[in-house]
Amino acid sequence: MSEETYVEEDAPPGRGEHRWPMALATASAWVLHELLPDDFKLGNVWLYPVLMAIFLILLIAGDPGLINRERRWLRFTTGAMIALIAVSNVFSAIRLVDGIITNDRFATQAIQLLQIGGIVWATNVIAFALWYWDVDGGGSVKRAIHGAWHDPAFVFPEMNLPEHVPADWYPHFADYFSFSFATATAFSPTDVSAIKRWAKMLMVAESAASLALATLVLAKAIGGLPTT
Repeated sequence: MSEETYVEEDAPPGRGEHRWPMALATASAWVLHELLPDDFKLGNVWLYPVLMAIFLILLIAGDPGLINRERRWLRFTTGAMIALIAVSNVFSAIRLVDGIITNDRFATQAIQLLQIGGIVWATNVIAFALWYWDVDGGGSVKRAIHGAWHDPAFVFPEMNLPEHVPADWYPHFADYFSFSFATATAFSPTDVSAIKRWAKMLMVAESAASLALATLVLAKAIGGLPTT
């Protein structure tokens, strides 16, 4: 039984989405992380910004302009960067929930509580948008090469309405960001359909995290939780 091999490919000339929307979202997660108090940051306060800078430089240098090169190290770098954002934000979320439950000092100050909660929530939206974008159909380059219907995990409305989009349309990062934002705010299915079980579980995880954060933060901010 032969093992599946990883094939490196380049998209046809002119195909591939622009790098800047994904880079802008990543930079936004970076800035949001730096706005958190130091005790909400995972590890050394310099570790996160240094690693994020390295990841972004590698991705932009390795595949500048359009995202049209399928390289193993580029996929690894992208995955490691997304994992860093996600893991760091999970730590911040746990610290936030723990502070609310134990009535930490920041949890008694409504403005600061809402600021921290908003940062964690917004970073969560970005992290899930990046995950959706990176894994659907094998990634951005695979979608550029093979089209929107190449092994999709999510079906966007445009995929069933070809008369309203260009013939070579496929979902870009902005589409996944919009989908992630809607999932985090509606706590329910959106106009995008998940058709693979793991994709449905990702949506459940994002909705559950957003619902828990919104409920705890808002309840505490308006004095809805008992103090100890």
